[in-house]
Amino acid sequence: MNAHHKMDEKQTDVLSGMAQGVLGKGALRVDGPLKVTGQAAYAAEIGDGTEAVGVFVRATITKGRVAKIDEAAVRAMPGVLSLITDERLLRNPAQGTANEAPIQGARDVAYFGQPIALVVAETFEQARHAAQNIAITYDAEKAVTDPLDGAAQFDLPDAKQIEHGDVQTAMADAHVSIDATYTTPSQSSAAMEPHASIASWEGDMLTLHGSYQMLKYNRNELADALGIDPANVRLLAPYVGGGFGAKLGLSSEAVAAAIAAKELDRPVRVVMTRPQVFETTMRRSSTHQRLRLAADADGNLTAIGHDATVSNLPGESFSEPVALATHFLYAGKNRAYAHRIARVHRTCAGSMRAPGEAVGMLALENAMDELAHKAGIDPVALRLRNIPEKHPESDKVFSSRRFADCLTEGAEHFGWSIRRATPGQVREGEWLIGMGVASAARGNILSESKARVILHADATATVETDMTDIGTGTYTILAQIAAEMLGLPLESVTVRLGDTDLPPAAGSGGSWGASSAGSAVFLACQSLRNDIADLVDADAADITLKDGIITTGNVQRDLSDTLTNDITATGHIEPGETSNAVEQAGFGAHFAEVAVNSITGETRVRRMLGVFSAGRILNEQTARSQCFGGMIFGIGAALTEELVHDHRDGHIVNHNLAEYHVPVNLDVPQLDVVFLEERDEWANPIQSKGVGELGISGAGAAITNAIFNATGVRVRDYPATLDKILPDLPEV
Repeated sequence: MNAHHKMDEKQTDVLSGMAQGVLGKGALRVDGPLKVTGQAAYAAEIGDGTEAVGVFVRATITKGRVAKIDEAAVRAMPGVLSLITDERLLRNPAQGTANEAPIQGARDVAYFGQPIALVVAETFEQARHAAQNIAITYDAEKAVTDPLDGAAQFDLPDAKQIEHGDVQTAMADAHVSIDATYTTPSQSSAAMEPHASIASWEGDMLTLHGSYQMLKYNRNELADALGIDPANVRLLAPYVGGGFGAKLGLSSEAVAAAIAAKELDRPVRVVMTRPQVFETTMRRSSTHQRLRLAADADGNLTAIGHDATVSNLPGESFSEPVALATHFLYAGKNRAYAHRIARVHRTCAGSMRAPGEAVGMLALENAMDELAHKAGIDPVALRLRNIPEKHPESDKVFSSRRFADCLTEGAEHFGWSIRRATPGQVREGEWLIGMGVASAARGNILSESKARVILHADATATVETDMTDIGTGTYTILAQIAAEMLGLPLESVTVRLGDTDLPPAAGSGGSWGASSAGSAVFLACQSLRNDIADLVDADAADITLKDGIITTGNVQRDLSDTLTNDITATGHIEPGETSNAVEQAGFGAHFAEVAVNSITGETRVRRMLGVFSAGRILNEQTARSQCFGGMIFGIGAALTEELVHDHRDGHIVNHNLAEYHVPVNLDVPQLDVVFLEERDEWANPIQSKGVGELGISGAGAAITNAIFNATGVRVRDYPATLDKILPDLPEV
């Protein structure tokens, strides 16, 4: 049976009437034991070790064309099986949900480190040796690598140049205003698992084990790049060791492995090294943001201006949407947005966790803190005062919103009332102590998904979908939904993911995965409940399913005795009118306390709280873990993370985890996360919202705002390393 549902109206809360009691609780991850014991096989671990091994040859110029490769010398090296220079090799990785091949033709060089060929050998060492010693002649061209270089070319998308009212006049007439510029550097997703693919062919059928987030799109991208029918491609990614956006779209190693495997008629493994991951997959764009805020004497915003310069390669459609949350988070009659895309020759920019909000809200929330300080208003009170009744530009109502509660309950929980408004007033020895707050907001999206649920005659169930689990808990959450709907113990549900032979789901990205794929599972199970009701000659609304028992009135029957054979249903969810009828978003508030050393300028985050409203929480434990991860991302953005480009040729200077500084254990204090009870009847049938990216949005700004409260030093150039704090520290 098929259950198709288009989101055209509000949804009743069916799940609240279920009896099993496994949904919403902090269920342990069902895939956890496999991962901690090394039994979960990731892409690079598939195979028996007999695969040929590919290593990329990469460009040592910034822009131009490969004129000549000494192929004969390479092929003569020990163990070398082939040199792949096929024009189908990818020049750029694919953007998320591209659904078609990205820019190909690797001999046309667009950035330093771009893959231009693949050496295939019997061993990794042989392939690496050949790749490092290949002789290449280039026709090099002059290239601009710095987004702020006066010679850079800029695109100004018409749709992103927006003006409502007169911001300039409002700024001039304001009782208090802020006009400040904030900069954020490029960042890397730096997922634990490097990009990896193992390709093999059986006739015209390609099987590729890869590390990807959105398989239904990735299969089409791979097929398009190779010039074959998607029906002839099977992509498998049952376990993915993190992605954060870098694995949304197809990357160069998948196409290279597939071409090489076809040529050699044997499986080929291509695993990127850590520097290759940094230099050839998606980066987050650097940003240069100007924020203008105007307010009256009571602190009511009268104007908001948010201008940004971001960067990407020529020909790429994506640009970091820094103003996403600015459009709806705060009131203000006069509003203006300007957006410039600098076309520079750096690694391709694309979506990284919370594209837009993650960096845009750093600037917005810093500016709100500056305005609050200048106006003499508490930063929490200023935010509460400026929460709009409706979307301030579209006039849409919000589907559900406990933003104010996040701020007020967070302030109470954190002990905000003891904060000293004047910076530099709290000292512990040589450490200056301060508190900061920032809002969190992330738009909520539903994406088309399908899932098949098989209820077996022995009262167990199997859930099947090509949805991925990139460390977010998908295996567990989908099992919980099926167990709740079918009245089964959690251990009676098996979940199969990450295989394009299974029904296509939304994939992991956009914080839509759990809600979208979960809604498809819900719909399939709803259909199965109807089938069960028919078997006991009852109405589906009148049966209770719990622990494998069907209860109708005063009669109980074992589900396994009732089922004579397996029954199957496929759920299909897709967005409809509700996507445009209301404004949907998750909201939150971050609170941070920092200690800044008055002698060295070192910053330590001492404690941090996130309070979030994100619809129904499907699994409190995995949701909390996602928020922890987002908040840790915020610590990195605030204090350590920065991709450094050499402006002479655009190459990345710190292309490894030794020099690209993500937060480690000692950088992260005990974090606290609170979820507020919420149901969003507009969002989807299970009334949940995304949380994976909400936790990072605004998090870093709470830390830099706390640095100001501790020291009086305002850092507008991220990250807030000690060299940016030390010169302006107050005298000891």
